[in-house]
Amino acid sequence: MRHTLHCVQDRVVVVGGGIAGLATALELSPLPCTVLVSARLCEDASTPWAQGGIAAVHGTDDHCSLHAADTVIAGAGLSDPAVAARVTAAAPSCIEALIQRGIAFDRDAAGALALGLEAAHSRRRIIHANGDGTGRAVIEGLIGAARASACIEIMEHTRAVELVRQDGAVVGVRALRGDEALLLAARGVVLASGGLGGLYAHTTNPLGATGSGLALAARAGAVLRDMEFVQFHPTAIATGADPMPLASEAVRGEGAILVNARGERFMAGTPGAELAPRDVVARAVWQEIEAGETVYLDARQALGRRFPERFPSVAALCRGAGLDPASQPIPVRPAAHYHMGGVAVDGRGRTSVRGLWACGEVAATGLHGANRLASNSLLEALAYARWIAQDIDGTAPSRRLNLALPPTGARYVRAHSADMAGLRQLMSEAVGVIRSETGLKAAIARLQERAFGERISGQMLDCALVGLLVATAACRRQESRGAHFRRDFPLCSPDRTHSLQLTLADVRRQAGAPEAGFYAAGAA
Repeated sequence: MRHTLHCVQDRVVVVGGGIAGLATALELSPLPCTVLVSARLCEDASTPWAQGGIAAVHGTDDHCSLHAADTVIAGAGLSDPAVAARVTAAAPSCIEALIQRGIAFDRDAAGALALGLEAAHSRRRIIHANGDGTGRAVIEGLIGAARASACIEIMEHTRAVELVRQDGAVVGVRALRGDEALLLAARGVVLASGGLGGLYAHTTNPLGATGSGLALAARAGAVLRDMEFVQFHPTAIATGADPMPLASEAVRGEGAILVNARGERFMAGTPGAELAPRDVVARAVWQEIEAGETVYLDARQALGRRFPERFPSVAALCRGAGLDPASQPIPVRPAAHYHMGGVAVDGRGRTSVRGLWACGEVAATGLHGANRLASNSLLEALAYARWIAQDIDGTAPSRRLNLALPPTGARYVRAHSADMAGLRQLMSEAVGVIRSETGLKAAIARLQERAFGERISGQMLDCALVGLLVATAACRRQESRGAHFRRDFPLCSPDRTHSLQLTLADVRRQAGAPEAGFYAAGAA
């Protein structure tokens, strides 16, 4: 294996090539920036799959304070009102910045931005591009801008395996690219590595979204927050694909309804019906499935022949499975979709470890709380990318560092498919839509064996560790709140209106894992 030391003065290393990573890199200009992407750009990121859009106030009947209020309500008591106010106030300028980069959003007949409605929003404020192709339109625009920038180096097929620390601060990244072990010295490191939906048997995320950035941060000593809150999208298209294609919430926003095989509209009596908060809809769908029912999203009356024009991506996904959504109901089920928890950051995107920032789904900013409001995720990434870049630009650059090369034999071994399938099934059954102490404790015991037992492959260890962090937090939160529902604690407790924080040291102590037994990522 070849070993290479990269030491570019003032360089910032961004881990991840989705909207959070690319937006941060572009905002950092003219500081030199290296973006590490484990696959090809746009290949393993969640951004291209985002159908819903970006929430931003533009309507004459709307106001940023209303958007913030909707965000806080959806967050079930854990959204930080100050963060919600700041992010929603930044939304219009974030949209304008994308427009300036050449991204064309959908417009109405008068030329104004077309505004859609999604669950738990009190106004029409969802901005789309190419109908339900918003994520892809945005990421393609950002990729073009990043490739054209002289300040940005993009390293594809390069996996970050360890954050390098000196004197308590992150000062670089160890990475692997083919048979080359890299050590990149950095003025600062930004984690923008996405979520963890790939840990679940039913997911709308790319299968590579297994929380690798969370594992990196945990091993660097960072504080993690709200790890128990995993949002399950209620209408993943259930036709056997893995990952599962998504029927956007906007389809329900246009009047589609949920029915079981008997044609019963089981959400009719629920406040908000099909546009109730996602956690409410997901549990209702899950309970129908637990009762042996098949659940369908029926858009025949609401959209009919207009379906392909309004939702071309969903229509194409359905056609690929032999379905015509204009004349047939779409089979759906809940699937892991978005992680509200992550690496705890402040208003500048700083983690608890000096030299380390986090942006996008890997971060816990306080915006989403216990349940993300629809179409707030791309917005959050855009807003924090700007604030992180401003903070790094105002931070004094590190002195030149004399860093040792990675150990000979550094590697990252992908998990065996059978092992990965078993872990994904465990997470879906025990740490899924509805949880209980019995299931969570059994899952914790099995995940501890993998995370702190014998030395195992890099990917399998990462996945077991991240799953353990989620399960541990879920077991500690003895109530039901937002996306976290406990069958044995079905009520929301007024005494638990606070975030839970975890560190790797916490879960290691709980497992009784010795210091010497801890695997260092990237070691053979």
